[in-house]
Amino acid sequence: MTDDDPLDGVGYVELQATTHFSFLRGASSPEELFSAAAVLGLPALGVVDRNSFGGAVRAWDAQKVTGVRAIVGCRLDLVCGTSLLVYPSDREAYSRLCRLLSIGKGNAGKGACHLHWSDVADWAEGVIGILVPDRADAATEEALDRLAAIFADRAYMALSIRRRPRDAIRLRDLATMAAKAKVPTVATGDVLYHSPDRRMLQDVVSCIREKCTVDTLGRRRERFADRHMKSGEEMERLFRRYLGDVAPLRRSVEIARRCTFDLGQLTYTYPDEIGESGLTPQQELERLTWEKAPGRYPDGVPANVRQQLEHELKLIGDLAYAPYFLTVHSIVAFARSKDILCQGRGSAANSAVCFVLGITSIDPVKSELLFERFVSAERREPPDIDVDFEHERREEVIQWIYETYGRERSALTAVISRFRARGAVREVGKALGLTEDVVAGLASSVWGWSREGVEARHAEELNLDTADRRLALTLELAKQLINTPRHTSQHPGGFVLTLGRLDELVPIEPAAMANRQIIEWDKDDIDALGFMKVDVLGLGMLGCMRRAFNLLEDGKGIAMDLASIPHDDPATFRMIQRADTLGVFQIESRAQMASLPLHKPTEFYDLVIQVAIVRPGPIQGDMVHPYRRRRAGLEPVTYPTEELRRVLEKTLGVPLFQEQAMRVAIECAGFTPSEADLLRRAMATFKLTGGVSHFRDKLIDGMIGRGYEREFAEQTFRQIEGFGSYGFPESHAASFALIAYASSWMKCHHPDVFCAALLNAQPMGFYAIAQIVRDARNHGIEVRPIDVNHSRWDCTLEPTGGRYLAVRIGLRYARELSNQDGAAIVLARGDEPFTSVEEIQRRAVVSGRALDRIGHARGFGSLNLTRRSGLWEVKGLGAEALPLFAAADDRAGKLRPEAIEPEVVLAQMGEGEEVVEDYRSVGLSLRAHPLAFLRDELNARKMVTCAALKDIRDGRWINLAGLVLLRQKPGSAKGTMFITLEDETEVANLIVWPKLFEASRRIVLGASMMGVRGQVQKEGEVIHVIAQRLEDLSPMLASVGRREDVASVYQVARADIVRSPMAPDPRDRANRPLGRAPRDMFDPDLRLGSGIIPGQPTEGIKIKTRDFR
Repeated sequence: MTDDDPLDGVGYVELQATTHFSFLRGASSPEELFSAAAVLGLPALGVVDRNSFGGAVRAWDAQKVTGVRAIVGCRLDLVCGTSLLVYPSDREAYSRLCRLLSIGKGNAGKGACHLHWSDVADWAEGVIGILVPDRADAATEEALDRLAAIFADRAYMALSIRRRPRDAIRLRDLATMAAKAKVPTVATGDVLYHSPDRRMLQDVVSCIREKCTVDTLGRRRERFADRHMKSGEEMERLFRRYLGDVAPLRRSVEIARRCTFDLGQLTYTYPDEIGESGLTPQQELERLTWEKAPGRYPDGVPANVRQQLEHELKLIGDLAYAPYFLTVHSIVAFARSKDILCQGRGSAANSAVCFVLGITSIDPVKSELLFERFVSAERREPPDIDVDFEHERREEVIQWIYETYGRERSALTAVISRFRARGAVREVGKALGLTEDVVAGLASSVWGWSREGVEARHAEELNLDTADRRLALTLELAKQLINTPRHTSQHPGGFVLTLGRLDELVPIEPAAMANRQIIEWDKDDIDALGFMKVDVLGLGMLGCMRRAFNLLEDGKGIAMDLASIPHDDPATFRMIQRADTLGVFQIESRAQMASLPLHKPTEFYDLVIQVAIVRPGPIQGDMVHPYRRRRAGLEPVTYPTEELRRVLEKTLGVPLFQEQAMRVAIECAGFTPSEADLLRRAMATFKLTGGVSHFRDKLIDGMIGRGYEREFAEQTFRQIEGFGSYGFPESHAASFALIAYASSWMKCHHPDVFCAALLNAQPMGFYAIAQIVRDARNHGIEVRPIDVNHSRWDCTLEPTGGRYLAVRIGLRYARELSNQDGAAIVLARGDEPFTSVEEIQRRAVVSGRALDRIGHARGFGSLNLTRRSGLWEVKGLGAEALPLFAAADDRAGKLRPEAIEPEVVLAQMGEGEEVVEDYRSVGLSLRAHPLAFLRDELNARKMVTCAALKDIRDGRWINLAGLVLLRQKPGSAKGTMFITLEDETEVANLIVWPKLFEASRRIVLGASMMGVRGQVQKEGEVIHVIAQRLEDLSPMLASVGRREDVASVYQVARADIVRSPMAPDPRDRANRPLGRAPRDMFDPDLRLGSGIIPGQPTEGIKIKTRDFR
């Protein structure tokens, strides 16, 4: 013990604190628990999440802020029912616990841990074990004996006050039993939350875990009500009262002293990448760099490029990052060897080494990008290279990594799924026993991305009594639950690779997906510990472009790839200037479409700016409008000095990128590149840490020292500060702009190919398939319906004799049809079309349900069957598929008795009914837009069409109606909601100010069809409607497809049927002949009832609105 030992003179340390990383058990975060411990004067705190080190890194971070030492441990719940608290006494013991947890998680599968005493015994060396007993019974006595045998002098038994009747006797009995087994006792508070006011939230999370309400929770409720953090004085008072002995409290300090392990002792080592020639990683990287550089620069490597490569290679060598670069190069090389499209992005595009190795596609020297934005000697943080791969083929890359590096040395990082506002309201409401309609109403009043919860006024708008105790508690507790972890899932592609065993650094568990495994920690955790991560990400647009290249070659005989797409194509940029970019990567959003006609991109760098400018940083930094005015020639472009001209000339004097902010600091204030990167990082966190004042003074003083006015220097700092936390790196924008241009070129020159590829790549992007198909048809593309004799699983191209090929909708869009059934049908069809529904079943051996799905999608058109007649044929088949070979042929060649059925005349579906069923069964209709059936009524209400807006003068008030396609509420818009409506003519963009959003919250968040009274706002070719009043027109939409004038086509009984009955009806069960049962004419799938009862409504169109931040 040293003179400054923080445990000196301390009487108690809490060793059993459970955080909310024990999912749905703990009710407080590690940060809250450590803050409470600091306030209460506890010098150390033991964190023991269940079967997990999930909260350990956050606890370690909290230690740095609060000064309360984090004692890393966990609680093991064994299969036999025994629970142990285990603490590593040193680094080696921690590794053993990681291995032990990995074994338990591997035994149990995702989300569980199965361990036995024998497992614990195998890995107990150096580990302190504390038994957590319930009662002094035979089970506890047996567990004590096992504990003593395994842990020896590291064995303890926990004593926790439960506040039960006779609890003092229970504690004394346990102490006596422990003394008999020669196992010392230790006091614990068994903490589940930091403050007493979290007790109710703890009950709620228990209800969520147990899937019950507070009324039925019963004994599953966590015992006793004061599981909050307590001071040493309070614990001493309680143990004197209940046990009459404070020795167990003193032993908590003894254990804390024995636990010398700290997460800072973890040494992460990246795996060595040794070249075939036996070179060191650094030598191999240098060899590859100079070998591949001429491929990027066929006319010779320019001197400035050579200088930059030498600078980067030296810094990479000094920081020992060469193995990391080699790994990413190997991954990209493997993907390209398998013809998998990939491209690096993010700050890695600032690296000339990454460029010549083929990892990225942007020349950073030509673009004047800063390498220190990517790697910095002062920052000394591992680089982070993100590589995008085709989404559907990324799994090949992931499995190659597992095979190459070994599953004991590689795993994906975790993502912590947390409660958002809507989910929190739902779960708390259910736990407190609110009715389903009330819970649904509350949830529907919350914006999906909100983290703010439901306010009382929102409940009042639903006519709910906010004085009701349970309702008020629901609103309060839901706010507490927001952002609480719910479970772990896997990162989209962040790999952690190690030289030694990864499961000795962190527990590994199986992922939900087969053949994948994840660690317990997320990106923030591994960043805090300095682990290096390789991001193998899936990008839907790369998958779309791969499909487009394949379709282009198969359908038109044109072989292309990303590299062969013509640069700076004028027709492509004209299309972009018109904002004809639906489906195009990165520039298809409402905000992008609104700005494209104003900025009018004419070259690639304009597209780089376009990708970056519609971001929170430039918007919050007030940089968009100055750039726009200068771009339009409405404001002069001036530069106070030549240094600023060099930095800002490409963006017309307006700083838009993080690299420009760094360049300003370097050129105008004398910062080194590494200092400039520290400034950028400080800007990114200044709201949280406030650690930017030093850089402020240095920047302003540096600029003044170089002749700038103080006012200008302060203005420059404010601009950088305004977008520091959101600023977009130019390298990232440039990487995305490459794909944005490629997808734009494909849409411009081959819209048929682009449409089919985009449909096959769904789900992705902003728009649903109905809008993608509509856009294609507006471009002159013929789109053909699903057909059992023509459709493959994916959408395909078919000849038309015209300029463009036709797009055939694939079987994948027949709702609920499985891929397996679709493949069976396509395979059985071959080159011989089907001639009947029965033949499909016989040859393809698919179920009646699969044919029913195709029938609903009206996929029997080539058999001359309508939707109803096709379904009628399906209903006449057997329920099961027939044998494939001999039995099928035998059945086909023999007569068989048929059920005698009356001749049936199926009622014809009206056009509106067909459209409704199209949306239900496929998600789109090639017949008509739903609003076409409502236009007369809308005209009567003086509602203009969306297409008419272009002919209406600026400032005029109009009424408008449409389907709600998109809702977007970006954080930079200060509460403003943007809504896209669609009618049968066009789309219209609404702006809903915060006040109207709050007043019309139910309509905005719940309406499928919306009416608006608003004012037209025009800026050039861009049109918005500023909403003044909103109306929910969903009931009107639901009326589409209702038939009120269809006479019954079925025979009805005569009035004298009792005295003069008709002939026996074969539909009567007693009169049915042998053979197959007749079809049910009143099957709801056939909608025949609507023809019998005039006016009976069909199910309305389901419009799924897409929400974005």
